[in-house]
Amino acid sequence: MKKDPVKLLGTIHLILLAALAGLTAVGTPSALTSGVLFAALFASAAGLLMSRFRYTARLRDINRQLARALEGNVNTRILANDDPALNEVIFSVNELIGQLDKLQVYTIKTETGRKRFLSNISHDIRTPLTSIIGYIDALRDGVAGSEEQKRQYLDVLARKSGALKKLIDEVFLLAKLDADELRLQPVRLDLAETVRESVIEFLPELHQAGLELVLRLPEEACPVVADRVSLLRLLNNLIQNAVKHGADGNKLGLELSSAEGKYCLTVWDNGAGIPAEELGLVFERMYRTDASRSRAGGGSGLGLAIAKALAEKHGGTLGADSERGVRTAFYLTLPETGKGLQPADDILRNN
Repeated sequence: MKKDPVKLLGTIHLILLAALAGLTAVGTPSALTSGVLFAALFASAAGLLMSRFRYTARLRDINRQLARALEGNVNTRILANDDPALNEVIFSVNELIGQLDKLQVYTIKTETGRKRFLSNISHDIRTPLTSIIGYIDALRDGVAGSEEQKRQYLDVLARKSGALKKLIDEVFLLAKLDADELRLQPVRLDLAETVRESVIEFLPELHQAGLELVLRLPEEACPVVADRVSLLRLLNNLIQNAVKHGADGNKLGLELSSAEGKYCLTVWDNGAGIPAEELGLVFERMYRTDASRSRAGGGSGLGLAIAKALAEKHGGTLGADSERGVRTAFYLTLPETGKGLQPADDILRNN
């Protein structure tokens, strides 16, 4: 193990001082002995000063490199030397610069994503809003001559307004999730029964789309602790996504199983599917494929991002896989009761 040269020289210097003091105490040392000791003492003092100077210069160099990194030049790294004590500092500084590099990359990606999100969301808000204004102007100017035309215009206005409200609600929900301001009210639920409740709402849409429902849910209860409203929203988003983008197929399925203290809900369809190169993007905000997820096809592109955030908020996960034209599946896992969230009434009782 290598010694710190500064400490080593300091020790030698102290030994020489002690030797000179000892000789002086027992008698007058010879001129030769005194000369040798003074020469050695001078040499050790000079070496000590030089080592201190190099040590200080090295620390200044580390400080300069760190200052450059803090100014944004995160490509710099400090080379190690033969000083173990300094190498520990150098390693820590290089580690810090590496973390700054990662933070800078993350910040750039986040800023780029934020700008893209704002651009997309402004387009999606402006489009229905422009349409709404147009129909209102038409009604005000008397363009709709008959009562039937007025009713049709009002129906369009209701649809456009509803879609705009839904989009704004989703944007606000995502903002709350990002800021960790969405407060859950966890209660004990039967996951299988909650899935059935969610599916019932989509039966008319499934019939209209010509999709056969394949439902494989356990007969026994599947207890979980979850926020009821958030869980239903999560399930609705997954089913809505399958209905919308599985219309090219003829089946939509939901399968619930349990293993290793978790429930796994699979929502699948046999529609067109998702390209392999885009599968990792499906949970990004405003994501749409060129064909099935276009703006013309409806949808905000926020549903899956919200679903994933809600799943993670409940201590679960949400993933996906797809084989084009064969099967696209989304996998939701949630912890069983006692392994995830605590019911709100239990928390209050414990407090």
